[in-house]
Amino acid sequence: MSHTEVAPGSSLSAHRRRRELAEAADGRTADVLVVGLGATGAGVALDAAARGLDVVAVDAHDLAFGTSRWSSKLIHGGLRYLASAQFDVAHESAVERGVLMTRTAPHLVAAQPFVLPLTPLVSRAQASLAWAGLRAGDMLRLAARTPRPVLPAPRRLSATEARHLAPAVRAAGLRGGLLSWDGKVTDDARLVTALARTAAAHGARVLTRVRALELTGTGARVRDELTGEEGEIRARAVINATGVWAGTLADGIRIRPSRGTHLVLRSQRLGALPTGLHIPVPGETNRFVLVLPQGDGRVYVGLTDEPVEGAIPDVPEVPETDIGFLLDVLGSALDVPIGRDEVVGAFAGLRPLLDASTGGSPDRTSDISRRHAVLTSPDGVTTVVGGKLTTYRRMAQDAVDAAVTARDLRAAPSPTAGLPLTGAASPERLRALPVPHRLVRRYGTEAVGVHALAAQDPALAEPVLPGHPVTRAELLWAVRHEGALDESDLLDRRTRIGVVEEDRAQALPVAREVARESGSGTPLTRPPRAGK
Repeated sequence: MSHTEVAPGSSLSAHRRRRELAEAADGRTADVLVVGLGATGAGVALDAAARGLDVVAVDAHDLAFGTSRWSSKLIHGGLRYLASAQFDVAHESAVERGVLMTRTAPHLVAAQPFVLPLTPLVSRAQASLAWAGLRAGDMLRLAARTPRPVLPAPRRLSATEARHLAPAVRAAGLRGGLLSWDGKVTDDARLVTALARTAAAHGARVLTRVRALELTGTGARVRDELTGEEGEIRARAVINATGVWAGTLADGIRIRPSRGTHLVLRSQRLGALPTGLHIPVPGETNRFVLVLPQGDGRVYVGLTDEPVEGAIPDVPEVPETDIGFLLDVLGSALDVPIGRDEVVGAFAGLRPLLDASTGGSPDRTSDISRRHAVLTSPDGVTTVVGGKLTTYRRMAQDAVDAAVTARDLRAAPSPTAGLPLTGAASPERLRALPVPHRLVRRYGTEAVGVHALAAQDPALAEPVLPGHPVTRAELLWAVRHEGALDESDLLDRRTRIGVVEEDRAQALPVAREVARESGSGTPLTRPPRAGK
């Protein structure tokens, strides 16, 4: 492969969508239809395609449109699950974190340091408990066989060291800090894009803007959201991976959504942040607010864990109560007060927690297990629910295993624990790429191709908006290779410009100009044809 080439068959585009949508709806029968293209659904499409199955994967909106773009961008090792004695979930999380960091996505997932400042609000007993937890987390790393150079050991910090690594923390009464490490994905939506493109490289037909109106065990009635045309996609197995919306397409699925809210601040307000922060929530034993520097001039502060009642929106709104809670916790530890007017953006995601209660239920969604479940309805639809971003690969494997068994499909064992995603390479090769490190962390080996676009045309090297690192070349790359169809795809998923409304408005004319290259949709219906 030359420096400017992409992996064969991995490019998603409007042209490919038109062609493959026509193929999917022409009466032939695929092996597997996947509904939902968040992390789990894209992971299911990859798992099934990598086993040699014929796969169609659809989403009513875009890649990572739902929960998968609203996470903390952390690939957790499972520490919090030890505290609630969910040892199997903790171990599974640590294993999957290691898979991402060492084998499948080392370009996107790397170690993130955190400081837990020992302020006067953190008692010595709480500090001892937190330290014991961090040591236990390191034992999880060892049990998962993640190498020490990938995830360094936790250690205690003096007050001087804590202030050096976390200069925004209030100095008065600071006793020191606890330094720990966890996995962090450069961008959760980019991880989903890499999954979908890797699935496409293995032959999956990945179709955005295709809404499943009704599911059965043998296919779905669908609508092309670009044209309004309706049709049918037939399949031997159907896997529902729609997260918090799973119950709208399959009977017997009860979801208790939990809202996780993040604030967006400008980085300069907090000064230099060499590490992230764990800020204990006053009055809680094992709950923290995270301060997460993003490297693009922004900092995320999160997150909440609040139950959501009623209809599930496409894009959750952020209530003022969540913003106030996060600012209050932030103010308990920082030297510089952050006012409401300094919150330049906010976003919320809905965790698809499985409500498996009978007769009673936990008072708080934070008490509900993060285990995932694979359920098969009487008509043969397989649904995968629960879980979290870190364990998407194992969820996908289990869902495909269940569908293969239920529908008696012939398929190889799952290879995804060792299958590199598009752009992945060894750390040594990634470091040797002659392009800016920021591009490597977002595109891996394909950073060379993105950089080449900018080198060929100086206009493409220009930032999309002043003060933000994303260039026009990255938007063009997203249209040509990453399936972006409009300005929302470009600003809200392929890049994160859109999380700050002011920045989004400023970048919108450029995004619209670039998106014109994407073309338009195609009618879904085709002349009837006998299935194979």
